[in-house]
Amino acid sequence: MLFQPFTFPNGTTAKNRFFKSAMEEQLADNNKPTQNLVNLYRTWAKGGAGVLVTGNVMINKEGKGSVNDVVVSNEDDLAMLTAWADAGKTDGTLMIMQINHAGKQSPKAVNPVPVAPSAVPLIGMDGFINPPRELAGDEILGLIDGFVKTAQIAQKAGFSGVQIHAAHGYLISQFLSPHHNTRTDEWGGCLDNRMRFLIKIYEGIRASVRPDFLVGVKLNSADFQKGGFDENDSLAVVEKLSQMGIDFIEISGGNYESPQMLTAKQSTKEREAFFIDYAKKMKKISQVPLIITGGFRSKTAMNEALTSGDLDLVGIARPFALVPDLPNQIQNGTYRTLATNRIQTGASFIDKKAGAMLEMNWYMAQMRLIGEGKSPNPKLSAWKVLFKTLWENGKAGLSTGRS
Repeated sequence: MLFQPFTFPNGTTAKNRFFKSAMEEQLADNNKPTQNLVNLYRTWAKGGAGVLVTGNVMINKEGKGSVNDVVVSNEDDLAMLTAWADAGKTDGTLMIMQINHAGKQSPKAVNPVPVAPSAVPLIGMDGFINPPRELAGDEILGLIDGFVKTAQIAQKAGFSGVQIHAAHGYLISQFLSPHHNTRTDEWGGCLDNRMRFLIKIYEGIRASVRPDFLVGVKLNSADFQKGGFDENDSLAVVEKLSQMGIDFIEISGGNYESPQMLTAKQSTKEREAFFIDYAKKMKKISQVPLIITGGFRSKTAMNEALTSGDLDLVGIARPFALVPDLPNQIQNGTYRTLATNRIQTGASFIDKKAGAMLEMNWYMAQMRLIGEGKSPNPKLSAWKVLFKTLWENGKAGLSTGRS
């Protein structure tokens, strides 16, 4: 079933069920897409994926979550964006731009005064991320327009669609969470108000792009945080988006303060499909094409999830950084189930403090190698990654890990 085509409700067809989920590449140069990104996505497309989703593309400079994020707020870089889209569409692959705004998950080195729905600081980020200021109503409307404009540029550049990032504690996720959104106006309070920001973004994009341009969302099953966005909230948002005709929904989980994708229990890892129980519940209320990302490593687990009907495409991220032609290997029978072990230095006090950061940066280093035309290096030293991070960010760079 992995190699059966899948047609989305708008008529766009993926050649197979492999959905390369977004990973932060950190390969931009002064906010601009680069040849390394073009090379990376061409490699993945030639490797057999049906759908490729880019890492964070931010709607403005103030919304960056890291120094080397791509920013698309105007058409200045249209030629390179077009080259990036074309590379990702090699061999009939669909190429999706993930569009995002970090909100308060923006390091002080990037944004000394980040913005958020409410002035609620992140826990445990002192020295790395400054407390945010609350957005004014007119600023919220401006950000909605920013998401719409970035989607329009993506369409003009030739991307197959966009994915609105409403997960992992970024700005839209912050609006959805009652912990992070304590507003008392039309943008906060009840769930209908908290989801208004996401709904308005989707409505604006859908009204301004072609029917065959995919518009999807990445959503948390839950924040895994006391008082935060929970499973019931998530299912209600899914039901609303389904009624509105969204093209696909990808489910993930966690945020900076609770990085679920990086700290899954061993029993969960062994099951492979981290969010499959949620998927079963979602399928009862929605027929929107569903992608589950988190944990898939073996061909058997991927096929079983598809044949069960619990999901429509298999979301895979980190394995693509080590096996860029993973779908082709599965098809020709040469794939051996990948073991993605924790990236650790072996020094327990460092691994406890910096483990999530090491994971993220280690995989970004693999993507950089691929972008440079080299092979991934599964034996890359965690110490080397650690020293590079300390050199570039100082010890404050150890304060967080991104999922």
